[in-house]
Amino acid sequence: MSKRTIDHRPPVQAALVFHPVRPDADGARDPAARLAEARGLAEALDLKVVAAETAPLRAPAPATLFGRGKVSEIAAVCSERAIDVVVVDDALSPVQQRNLERAWAAKVVDRTGLILEIFARRARTREGRLQVELARLAYERSRLVKTWTHLERQRGRGGRGALGAMSGPGETQIESDRRLLATRIARLKRELAEVRRTRRLQRDARRRVPHPTIALVGYTNAGKSTLFNRLTEAKVGAGSRLFETLDPTVRAVRLPDGRPAMLSDTVGFISDLPHELVEAFRATLEAVREADIVVHVRDVAGPDADAQAEDVRRVLAEIEAGPEAGQVMIEAWNKIDLLAADERQRLSARARRAGRGETPAYPISAASGEGTGALLAALADRVDASAPMEAVLDAAEGEALAWLYRHGRIVRRRQGAEGQVRVAVKLDGAALGRFERLFPETLLKAAAQ
Repeated sequence: MSKRTIDHRPPVQAALVFHPVRPDADGARDPAARLAEARGLAEALDLKVVAAETAPLRAPAPATLFGRGKVSEIAAVCSERAIDVVVVDDALSPVQQRNLERAWAAKVVDRTGLILEIFARRARTREGRLQVELARLAYERSRLVKTWTHLERQRGRGGRGALGAMSGPGETQIESDRRLLATRIARLKRELAEVRRTRRLQRDARRRVPHPTIALVGYTNAGKSTLFNRLTEAKVGAGSRLFETLDPTVRAVRLPDGRPAMLSDTVGFISDLPHELVEAFRATLEAVREADIVVHVRDVAGPDADAQAEDVRRVLAEIEAGPEAGQVMIEAWNKIDLLAADERQRLSARARRAGRGETPAYPISAASGEGTGALLAALADRVDASAPMEAVLDAAEGEALAWLYRHGRIVRRRQGAEGQVRVAVKLDGAALGRFERLFPETLLKAAAQ
């Protein structure tokens, strides 16, 4: 007798995706690329996208965003193709969302709601889940009126004078929900404060071990996690999906000549990232703000590479990170393996020109490893910006030599007489002070150039 298996997966929902093209839209963005991105966001929620198109928007309608003709056209498509969800790649007001759901007889999700839902599904750590829930509650609080509109006209009877009229059940329910949301938000903030305190203690502990810190940032799906795995030999989830990584991960990476550093993989950015999420993930993004070096990973094979890079810079400025905040930044131009030979040559020439400016760039393929050696060497050079120190170690000082290899960068080593070793090493200030405390008998002096 065969056992019957039960499929507990939710049924696949059919979705339409629309990207409204506004007359004041950013000219640097390709509408087709934005539509493809919106489709990717919908597919990240396991929606079956049956159609996706751009929709010119001459004058946004206050009640429905789209004009009457477009609303009727979409309603016919929804009915004909049994659409469950319509994704509008724009911000919708609560009233617009309610009216469109009525007109189309389908669930309507705007860009903010879509991104919040993806974050809710992908968060794994307790901090990530708390941050996403906080962002969702802040979003929902502005939309309570949509839920309780059917009770708006109900008014209580009685009361004395104009101020004595009692509120109807609709208003009572809205106020009750607002109080519940406010209570939950306050509780979440308290829990997040405790989690952040723990994270702060962990960062302080890492600072006591004098390893430089490097943070990977970039547009979602630019290949940060693939590069992270390549450099650290970790196994962080790295698929070709938007927002594959939400929770930050920190691993040690060995730079050339043995110098270790701490590398962190962070949440990907996206255009029009909901403000609620930027606020909620501000603590997570502190890893970026406190890094010694920020590596901006860019998908140079994509059609919107320059516009995406500008979005990343905008978010960095919002969290007070990046070159404008005084941090060292380099760019990793990823996915060169997807480019034709002539495009790669042009990109290499651009990278050489960028290297003479404030933000150097290194063409790489995180998937194949091409160019990552040069990237690591560049990171080592910037980590070790200080002048080298020189030490002469006897054969009995093997522990001190091993410490220098673990915590510094050996730039030169020579074998001396009677088993002595002469090394030139680069150490940051914290490492230098710790070495002098641990090995006071070993003299470090400025190395001859």
